[in-house]
Amino acid sequence: MNITASVKKIKKDNFVAELYLDPFNKRLRVDDYAGELAHAVNEAEKTAKEHQYEKVIFRGRVENYIDLLAMGFQCEAVIDGYFRGSDQYFFCKYFSDERRTNGHWISEDSIVKNVASLERNPDVIMPSSEYQLIKITEEDAVKLAELYREVFKIYPTPLHDPSYIKKTIREGTIYYAFQYKDDLVSAASAEVNLFYKNAELTDCATLPTHRKHGLMKILLEKLEKDLKSQSVFCAYSIARALSFGMNAVLHQLGYSYRGRLLNNCYIFDKLENMNVWVKNLANSD
Repeated sequence: MNITASVKKIKKDNFVAELYLDPFNKRLRVDDYAGELAHAVNEAEKTAKEHQYEKVIFRGRVENYIDLLAMGFQCEAVIDGYFRGSDQYFFCKYFSDERRTNGHWISEDSIVKNVASLERNPDVIMPSSEYQLIKITEEDAVKLAELYREVFKIYPTPLHDPSYIKKTIREGTIYYAFQYKDDLVSAASAEVNLFYKNAELTDCATLPTHRKHGLMKILLEKLEKDLKSQSVFCAYSIARALSFGMNAVLHQLGYSYRGRLLNNCYIFDKLENMNVWVKNLANSD
């Protein structure tokens, strides 16, 4: 089976839709739509069942909130300002009881509560001169893929493949990393949507032996500056709900918790819940 994700654009007489087909994570996401909502939903569900996917995610708009609830979806999270200033709602529907069940929800609630109680500290301290901050180019793709292979046994996108990283760079994804001696030891990226003026801060990885230096905060702040220079002010990140450290970094940088996506993707070593965090960069220094 081909596990590479793909985009399917559908244009009918009374609706258009952009579907993201993700066989590796057994899910379909509706990234954009216009026209007759019910027909777009029917098309998405039909396609998901044809591919035996277990979950449909709909990037819904506020004006369709009640309609999507009535069609059996549930709202799991929100991204403030995603659609050029208008909020986006993650509406989800499941096609198996197993995909709808997760045993970590209560412990993840506790992590969010403990993270929220931390004092916010956006200040970053540059590490020693042995760490060099670099912007990743296609020439660095092999080293970056090695870093992701070492940190993640499983990842929802094929970042273990240097050719995939090169492709995303050509499509506008921004990567920053810290180099220590000859190796990359920490990295993060921003997937930019210039049409709707938003960006997902993602692909955050640091080798365990380099995790006490605050490298990720520095990388994310650097990405934020790049985004603001492109007039992209809606920044969001989707972090492993079981990762106290990553959720704490986002909280300290001024991101707000906006919900949790249930059994969203295969990452680290299993199917995991993911927390959604959002920040309006227009209000940051």
